[in-house]
Amino acid sequence: MNLNTFLSDVERHATGYRALENPELRKMALELSYEAKQTETQSSHFMAKSFALVKATAERFLEMSHYPVQLQGGRAMCQGHVAEMRTGEGKTLTATLPLFFHALKGKGALLATANDYLAKRDAQWMQPVYESLGLTTGVVQSEMSRSQRRAAYRCDITYGTMKEFGFDFLRDHSFERERKQNQLYFGSGQAGGTQPSAEHQPVHRTPHFLLIDEADSILIDDARTPLIISSAEDDVTHDQQRMLYQWSAKSVSHFEEDQEYWYDKERKKVDLTPDGTARVRELAKPQILDGVGLPEMYDFVERAIQVARDYQRNRDYVVRDGEIVIVDESTGRISEGRRWSRGIHQAIEAAETVDITMDTNTSAKITVQSFVSRYPLIAGMTGTAASATKEFKKIYQMPVTIIPPNRPSQKIELPVIYRKTEDEKWAAVVEEIIEIHTTQRPILVGTRSIAKSEVLSELLHRAGVTHAVLNARQIEREAEIISSAGEHGRVTVATNMAGRGTDIKIDERVKASGGLHVICTEMHESARVDLQLFGRCGRQGDPGSFRQYVSGEDSLLDSAYGRKPAERYRTIGKIRSDRWWIELFRKAQKKLENQHYRARKILMYNEKQLAKSHIEMGLDPILDVYD
Repeated sequence: MNLNTFLSDVERHATGYRALENPELRKMALELSYEAKQTETQSSHFMAKSFALVKATAERFLEMSHYPVQLQGGRAMCQGHVAEMRTGEGKTLTATLPLFFHALKGKGALLATANDYLAKRDAQWMQPVYESLGLTTGVVQSEMSRSQRRAAYRCDITYGTMKEFGFDFLRDHSFERERKQNQLYFGSGQAGGTQPSAEHQPVHRTPHFLLIDEADSILIDDARTPLIISSAEDDVTHDQQRMLYQWSAKSVSHFEEDQEYWYDKERKKVDLTPDGTARVRELAKPQILDGVGLPEMYDFVERAIQVARDYQRNRDYVVRDGEIVIVDESTGRISEGRRWSRGIHQAIEAAETVDITMDTNTSAKITVQSFVSRYPLIAGMTGTAASATKEFKKIYQMPVTIIPPNRPSQKIELPVIYRKTEDEKWAAVVEEIIEIHTTQRPILVGTRSIAKSEVLSELLHRAGVTHAVLNARQIEREAEIISSAGEHGRVTVATNMAGRGTDIKIDERVKASGGLHVICTEMHESARVDLQLFGRCGRQGDPGSFRQYVSGEDSLLDSAYGRKPAERYRTIGKIRSDRWWIELFRKAQKKLENQHYRARKILMYNEKQLAKSHIEMGLDPILDVYD
């Protein structure tokens, strides 16, 4: 059935459903559920009937009607695609279509979104539609007990985050192996037999359908970090390791690249040179390290150098109440409960001179790719998928379908502005903000890190520009700040905008003045992150504009080419045009995107090979892991 015929079919059925009483709507849903359970796959005509039922119900209970482009997006997701729908096009409402369609079989449908707040908000927002049609709705939150989680997963439709879904799977897997081991040891009739305790009973259902919101952020950006459950080392080992972290953090400040260490920028890997290992041997060492082998010392020093090079405070992490807390690169949010593995987290703790947490062994881990592959039916939606089409298809076997906007875009892309130094760039950004602010158009300014958002905030204070700041320090006010960012005369400074969820709406007065203006103060390592920021203006055909700034001192060049090559480019660039510089930044961004893509492919390949070898040896590929 072609798209136009499908849309006509949906509207025809919706017209009939609008005339039904509430009990009749629920009866119709029961009939569709019965039909879904009788056949393995459903026809386009069946899909049209289910979409029409959801559409008519949403109109009645939410006073919201699915646009034709939302029906198109829902259809793509039911077919296992990633639907690219621009910011503000109503992905939350669109998601009700594939969730209801796949929940009709009675096997459950999950929606993984960016954070706990969005999961809870969207579940409560859409719940009247599902419940009016006889389906139950659950939401998994980070502070829930296992019994509460089990109840949420038993619902027909469950909202949550990929992190919570993944960790629940790992815990289920760990408890199941423990149960089987106890059964072998005690026997089925003894203590620890076949019946697990209430706390150890699995919470997940058999995998059926998984819909991923912000699919590029979750399936691509977050896929570089596996989900890990750890177990603690003994106290003696910890004392030695703690001193190793502290000693190496103090010892590496003057190690020179290419002289005492080599740096592989693609693998983000540090290796000591012969001169570097000689220097480590010569360094004074505390007595507690007597007996620690040189290879272990080399590893700790290499890790400390990597942290000093690649991890920045208020960009990659913040220090909160004496703890190191990760800041998600693509969203600018605090990543609660996540830790870097392989000693990186402890090395950062040592560099920041906070208490070093007990080092751990990995007892269970799984990558996002492996977790998702356990679901026979998956789909995704995001505002920026087109540039990752190849990766979605190759790794997840998910085609990307670009859904047109409901109304034609009116946003204006202004020329990129280059400045030689970062200070000159900040001055130009502030000048543009002041100029546009005089017209009372709302302005949203994106920065790459917390530190830079605070630098800009101080400059705006000095210039007398009233503004709001949104970064990981103000995350509890996120919805309030973003929802008001489109008001007349507002200036908002924010870190990355992926997965913010809350729409920036503008009124007629703002539309008449030109709409929301967006400024991106620095290119990110992925063009998708920049596009997510730009997508905040021009919502639903509104007017708007956006501009990108770069400077010769921006860190993107160092990340892409290495420090010394980047310095050579800066020297050459003194006599080059602005256009040459802008093209250099675009090439650097593309280079980094390719590097990250290759790293994710290698990660997935290595995991498959490790799992294969574990299975051949009779080991568990998830629980028998080495970190």
